[in-house]
Amino acid sequence: MNDDNDDLFVDNPYDFDPTYNYSLEQLLQISPPREAKNYLAFWQNKYESTLRLTPQTVLHDRNDERGDWRIFDLSYSSTERFPIRGWLLIPKKGQVKRGFIIGHGYGGRDEPDLHLPFNDAVLFFPCFRGLSLSKKSPISSDPFWHVRHDIDKKDQYILGGCVEDLWMAVTALLRLFPQLEGHLGYLGISFGGGIGAMAMAMEKRISRCHLNVPSFGHHSLRLKLKTLGSADSVQKVYMNAKKSTLKTLRYYDAAISAKYIKMPMHCALAKFDPVVAPPGQFAIYNALPNRKQLFVLDAGHYDYPNKKIQEIELLQELSRFFQPLLD
Repeated sequence: MNDDNDDLFVDNPYDFDPTYNYSLEQLLQISPPREAKNYLAFWQNKYESTLRLTPQTVLHDRNDERGDWRIFDLSYSSTERFPIRGWLLIPKKGQVKRGFIIGHGYGGRDEPDLHLPFNDAVLFFPCFRGLSLSKKSPISSDPFWHVRHDIDKKDQYILGGCVEDLWMAVTALLRLFPQLEGHLGYLGISFGGGIGAMAMAMEKRISRCHLNVPSFGHHSLRLKLKTLGSADSVQKVYMNAKKSTLKTLRYYDAAISAKYIKMPMHCALAKFDPVVAPPGQFAIYNALPNRKQLFVLDAGHYDYPNKKIQEIELLQELSRFFQPLLD
């Protein structure tokens, strides 16, 4: 990496280079891979089938208040009747004017985030199938195995189910708050960022979206770059079953899906990341057709001196980016 903060990462503990020797300029030149001929139809069919379902939403009052929020348990039924559970935050004071769905990373989620700058919104934190509150046998909650689940079956691959979980989360939230139609946003980090990119390609009910160090971008690159992330597990599968693995992965590439996203997008992408390789992250951003904003992080999935400052700056940007949801 040929940028000014190279020296911050010289003494990192990895036996590979988490910049992959890409400069920021080079990262911004990465194009998405070639897509399967019926890629768009594949996802359109999934989306239309999912929208026909009823979420069977259940809202439970925990009698839990923290700071400015009341916290509820919210569950719903996703595709294949998979039970999805999460938390819903409602502000204790003021009028609810918008709503957000927040996706988690591959480490799952133990509790909702309380620091987001949206005190006039309902915040929904669903846990994707097989992870955290939505654990269920036979799906492993370990990312190493979760990312492999049904990878040999294009139509049943776990990532497709997680995308459907997100679409159903939108349906569930609008069933509870129909007045928020046209005022919804999505924020997804890492795993939730990649799932978000695939979901937003079809999703018309979300108006604005933020992706933070999103995964699953440009699989043909991900399969070649050494990493500590879920791509490492997929690489091991690929070595033993190249044909069947590629047959599935070519339909689950967040960089290809990004080409079809129409809504305004905000992306926070890292130049150094040992878990989600930066070339895959930037392939997603570069594929977005228009109305996009970029916040460059020094690093992702890694502690660094400027991290707290960048987190504060990013939250300030997100506050401005999602302001139009109030219109």
